[in-house]
Amino acid sequence: MTIVQTKFGALEGVQRAGHVAFFDIPFATAARFRAPQRPQPWDGVRPASEIGFAAPQTAHPIPGFAASGPQDEDCLNLNVFTPAADGARRPVLFWIHGGGFTHGTGSDPLYNGGPLAVRGDVVVVTINYRLGALGYLSLADHLPEAGLSANTGQLDQIAALEWTRDNIAAFGGDPDNITIFGESAGAAAVGCLLAMPLAAGLFHRAILQSGSGRAATRESARAVVDALLAEAGLAPDRAEDLLTLPVAALLEAQSQVAAKNRGMLAFGPVLDDATLPANPFDAIRAGASSNVPIIIGTNRDEVKLFAATQRRDPLEGDALVAAVARSLGTEHADQAAALVETYRVSRTAKGLPVEGLDLLDAIDTDLRFRVGALRVALAQRSHQPGAFVYLFTHASPARRGALGSCHALEMPFVFGTLDAPTQDRFAGTGPLVEGLSANMMEAWIAFARTGNPSHEGIGSWPAYDPESRPTMIFDAESRVEMDPFGEEREAIEALA
Repeated sequence: MTIVQTKFGALEGVQRAGHVAFFDIPFATAARFRAPQRPQPWDGVRPASEIGFAAPQTAHPIPGFAASGPQDEDCLNLNVFTPAADGARRPVLFWIHGGGFTHGTGSDPLYNGGPLAVRGDVVVVTINYRLGALGYLSLADHLPEAGLSANTGQLDQIAALEWTRDNIAAFGGDPDNITIFGESAGAAAVGCLLAMPLAAGLFHRAILQSGSGRAATRESARAVVDALLAEAGLAPDRAEDLLTLPVAALLEAQSQVAAKNRGMLAFGPVLDDATLPANPFDAIRAGASSNVPIIIGTNRDEVKLFAATQRRDPLEGDALVAAVARSLGTEHADQAAALVETYRVSRTAKGLPVEGLDLLDAIDTDLRFRVGALRVALAQRSHQPGAFVYLFTHASPARRGALGSCHALEMPFVFGTLDAPTQDRFAGTGPLVEGLSANMMEAWIAFARTGNPSHEGIGSWPAYDPESRPTMIFDAESRVEMDPFGEEREAIEALA
């Protein structure tokens, strides 16, 4: 039995193989659309053996995307995985889950922090935060005098970081060495935390996996509120009814808004004077987190995960060019044909698939993920020598390889959770897969410990720079390449 005394009460953890786990630790309390408040203290010893509530969310067609456990608005809990609750002051890895800002939970088996904690002698924290309308609806223009807050999901993350700062030493962690890391929306949240004044000083390194940070304008945020009111059957002047609308009705209206948003994220961080005063990229470029080393990267075929949920007919010739033109937008539509040919030549030379849908997926992956990641890397590199870039190219064996190196595929490798449900089919099995996982885990651990992800398994990983663009390729044989897919990068950056 391991009992830890926090500032709010005592917790009894669960002894597991080589480490102790603590689940469902309340780090804040949540009132709808309001900033999180300090948790209520408790008497006696609180068992920490079962996962807590996930944030309210709907089902999702992508397996594993949505939380499968219990859900409730009272969802502000976190989990801690530690080799020992002692005074060792280990590096802390603080995980922010993805899921489009509408789905997911930090308690997913994929995010089991035990393997990382044991392998690296580190402490791992995984958190829940409010999602969808409950986490990211901005009512500043509809209810300006109601004492509400924008970006409550981001403020939840900050509250969890404050809890970690104040309590993690009791779990054997070092509050002066916290690395935040996240994937997809979690990485976008990391990008926002790099820009948020309220988060300054709460973390010391950052890893962004397949995301780079974004914020909707106040006008866009207002339009989302109007759309949500309409879907909920409420008049435009009845925004106060959202404060008491049943969660199920709110989620249904949220789903309708998202479905009509043409594939774009309707819910997520918004510009707000009090919480997120500047676009994350602009803030990073201006040096908002100049003292924070970063790792940022993407997967080669990100969008193939989302394409797998759609029925798509083959695309070639004019139809392919037209589809690429729609992705580019009207300003650059006339350059779609040349872009397709650039990608076709590049991918053919590398022995990669060059069917029309494959080329469209490659272009959309770069537009939606890689261009933004590389821009953040260069923006941070102008202030901070420790800015490292990776490209994950291991292909999933699922669907006879049709998913390629898709979105989310790197996560079981980073966490060492290749044995999590379905990961044998998604990530693969065998010594090469296990070796890739070991290399990624060791890189993340080394970065958390020293700010440099280099280690014996992968060799030296140089910082990114605008001339040579060194990039760590994570695959069965991990290696550094200078400006991989550079011809594609140059062509797409000229248009994005």
